[in-house]
Amino acid sequence: MHEYMSSLHAWGLTYPGFPEEISRARRWTRDILSDYPCADIAALIVSELSTNAVTHTASGTPAGTFHVALALSKQAVAISVTDDGGKPETSHPAEPDQDATHGRGLSIVMTLANHLGITGDEHGRTVTAELLTPAALVPQGEAR
Repeated sequence: MHEYMSSLHAWGLTYPGFPEEISRARRWTRDILSDYPCADIAALIVSELSTNAVTHTASGTPAGTFHVALALSKQAVAISVTDDGGKPETSHPAEPDQDATHGRGLSIVMTLANHLGITGDEHGRTVTAELLTPAALVPQGEAR
């Protein structure tokens, strides 16, 4: 590899804030990560985070959008969803009633991801979930 070439690859796509765009974001993620063992988990994370953006922020208004970004390296896959904001409170996992049909998305993402970060404010938030690749999970000093 050339000394100025990066082994990091990144993609991003902005979607209109309509519920039907969530399945397109999920498919796009699965297509990009088709050679990675975590493609299905990443697609589920995109689905959950995109649903939160469309349901709970200004992204779900007629002029709203949400942005999905994927960054790949040998060690990790980073999945970010950025919304249009509109809520002053910070995103946090909810503890819904046992019979509730909504409210578990961020908790699901926290369970699936090796790391979760939330940045931003009422003008727009980015939730980033990181999945370590199998190579990154091998302890130092062990053969790969």
